[in-house]
Amino acid sequence: MSINERIYRIEDLLKNRNSISFNELQEKLEISRATLKRDIAYMRDRLGAPIIFDRELGGYRLEESDKGQHELPGLWFNAEEIYALMTMQHLLNNIDAGGILSPHIKPLLSRLTELLGATNDSQEQLQKRIKVEAIGARKFDLTYFQAIGSCLLKRKRLVMDYLGRGKNELTTRELSPQRLVYYKNNWYLDAWCHAKEDIRSFAIDAIQRVEILETKAIDVSETKLNEELGSGYGIFSGKEVKWATLKFTPERARWTASERWHSKQIGKYLEDGSYELKVPYSKAPELIIDIMKYGPDVEVVEPQELRKAVQENLIKTLRNYGK
Repeated sequence: MSINERIYRIEDLLKNRNSISFNELQEKLEISRATLKRDIAYMRDRLGAPIIFDRELGGYRLEESDKGQHELPGLWFNAEEIYALMTMQHLLNNIDAGGILSPHIKPLLSRLTELLGATNDSQEQLQKRIKVEAIGARKFDLTYFQAIGSCLLKRKRLVMDYLGRGKNELTTRELSPQRLVYYKNNWYLDAWCHAKEDIRSFAIDAIQRVEILETKAIDVSETKLNEELGSGYGIFSGKEVKWATLKFTPERARWTASERWHSKQIGKYLEDGSYELKVPYSKAPELIIDIMKYGPDVEVVEPQELRKAVQENLIKTLRNYGK
């Protein structure tokens, strides 16, 4: 918990209680005695919070004032907090206002607006000066999101019509939904496919129809899901894992060395200043797309089949400029 979170938590506890003991504050915040003492001193001395220790009540409280209830001055969030708050706001703004969640979305957005506006600048200024761009995100089509979520939580199976964009084929699948995943600004459903008798991941916006069944869904352990869907690169992973070795130029290495491609990636600088990155993968298409983004700044060292696949994609690309 950051100092900003602790301070607002202390303020909230003091406002909603006649008094609260030091030990209870420490227990609720899960921090050391020294940290709590510093936080209280900071709130008193730097933020002007009228915190007093009431001996009769045996705890801390806010001293009453003719100026009204004390409000904390604006505090600045750290980068992760701002990203999280603005991403939540972005997600909520993209949910269909007519859905079952609509009565709950407005209060959530109001609370987020209040939190964002609690900084030294107004919420309007914060949104004007800091932008969260969802580049590459497909337009949300959450028509069946509610039905999928219901099946997921009630552990029921579903039948869906799914448009496979690769072959432009519409297929009907019976699934036992396991979890929803938000990946690279898009929603996916991890599920057990009864036709394939295996785990599969499906893009929510490619689902054309959903029918809820009364049949109980089978459960797949989180460990198994992570082993099969998280073992290789990208959202559509698989069981057979291979390793790709990529070599980035010294110029590109300055950025690539700090990038996270996979949780199990291995990277190192080479003597000439270039950067070698090794990542596990199961299915090549998504990895190839990301490799090609770097153009002449990257070379696939191995395996040969991946190197050849990238080479063939580059040749096809050049043909578009042949005339």
